[in-house]
Amino acid sequence: MDNKQYNTLFSFIWNIANDVLVHAFEKGDYKKIILPFMVLRRIDVLLEPTKDAVKAKKDFCDANKITDYAPFLTQVTGYPFYNTSAFTMKTLKNEIDPQRLKMNVIEYFNGFSADVQDIIDKCKLRQQVDNLTETGRLGSLLEKFTDDNINLSAIDNHTMGTMFEELLRKFNEENNVTEAGEHFTPRDYVRLLGQLAVVPVKDKITDNTYTIYDGACGTGGILTIAQEEIEKVAREAGKRVRTSIFGQELQPDTYATCKADLMISGNIQKFSYRLDSGEHQYIAFGSSISQDGHAGETFDFCISNPPFGTPWKEDMKNWNIDDKKEVTDPRFKIGNESFIPDIGDCQMLFLANNLSRMKDSPLGTRIVEVHNGSSLFTGGAGGGESNLRKYIIENDLLEAIVAMPENDFYNTGISTYIWIVTNRKEPRRRGKVQLIDASNICTPLRKNLGEKNCETAEADRQKILKILTDFEETPESKIFPNEEFGYWQVPVLRPKRDADGNIIYKIRCTRDGVHQKRVRTDSVALRRRHRGFL
Repeated sequence: MDNKQYNTLFSFIWNIANDVLVHAFEKGDYKKIILPFMVLRRIDVLLEPTKDAVKAKKDFCDANKITDYAPFLTQVTGYPFYNTSAFTMKTLKNEIDPQRLKMNVIEYFNGFSADVQDIIDKCKLRQQVDNLTETGRLGSLLEKFTDDNINLSAIDNHTMGTMFEELLRKFNEENNVTEAGEHFTPRDYVRLLGQLAVVPVKDKITDNTYTIYDGACGTGGILTIAQEEIEKVAREAGKRVRTSIFGQELQPDTYATCKADLMISGNIQKFSYRLDSGEHQYIAFGSSISQDGHAGETFDFCISNPPFGTPWKEDMKNWNIDDKKEVTDPRFKIGNESFIPDIGDCQMLFLANNLSRMKDSPLGTRIVEVHNGSSLFTGGAGGGESNLRKYIIENDLLEAIVAMPENDFYNTGISTYIWIVTNRKEPRRRGKVQLIDASNICTPLRKNLGEKNCETAEADRQKILKILTDFEETPESKIFPNEEFGYWQVPVLRPKRDADGNIIYKIRCTRDGVHQKRVRTDSVALRRRHRGFL
């Protein structure tokens, strides 16, 4: 899809809110209706060509008392989803009676397969149908989404994810809504993450199955692009590979979009798998921190952009604890050393989570994770953040940190840093860390997208990759031994003095009447720090 077609489609969907929902809903609620219906319409339009064949196959299964009819119906649709109701969105709009229309829409929802039902439930679409019926806008909304000018089957997974994120960004900007730490990852940045994970080990890719994990997967863009990069490298090397993607997402609307996109694109053929006699979801819903959807799993590639500066108090509630010292999850401690960070920022927990996923295999595991600057320095010696950095560096797991340009994200101008961590370093890298300054390696945008005023274009990505793989000292690349990143924090006690420089004594009387004189002291923490980020 070219830019003109994309912009036309984007504007059409954006204007549905102003044409249909205005004066009936609060502006802050527009996104709760438009975005889920956009996702559902995309699923619906793909099922239209096989609607009659699905009904016939369902009748056949019923006549022969076949209760597990899902494999038969998905074979007909060609997708891992189906709808057994008598309706499509286009036929729904023919009903003019509001109450009958509402009943038909609910029947239409109920006809979807289990995974689409999950999407409907997460988006609370049945509740929205009630609201739309009460305001008399349900029929108008269906009219708009089935207009011939809108064809959501013509766009690919990445474009769908980009459109979803841009619409959400625009809805938030219009209503001055900013979710702290929830910064959607632009597709140019996502492509770099995938390449940083895969390209440096392309010579180690063999005929095999590779697993990719994102514990904060959003709409799934990182997973699918990493999947593409592995398959591209394999094709160029004449290798035959299979990939399996695993993710987890906390926000219901982005989880639903991720699941829909993966279903439609064919990146996932089924959404559940068995591990240790238990049923698991490839894309799990909930917090990766306290509701681990992939407990016990290890992966070849862990690529994430976790939330920055977001409190994790809700995770403590999920664990049913009141103090972070009570956390017992083995992902967040090794021996007596805890990796638990300050309660106000969860990003280091995502890094510790990924470390727990490392494989003991010839390729090992490559972690590529986005952080803001605080992960480089927060937490004093002995604190959870420092302990985690210490563990990574002392075990020679940190390959490189890449400093990225400012204003590279849609709704924040902060600087970001890409951590590259692996348990299979090249021999030339052992005992060393590469620091890459890519803060000026970018291409300006002709027009800002929110805060985003630049992009990491293909030429920029290739330059960053070359700096990483060359592993040489340049103005943008500095290489240090691991020891350079350690420091000692030493408390120093000194006498407290008055304005004239005299030592101040503290006098106290004991029970037997003896006066004791003690020196008052100030405690000063002196830190002897070597060069480096940490």
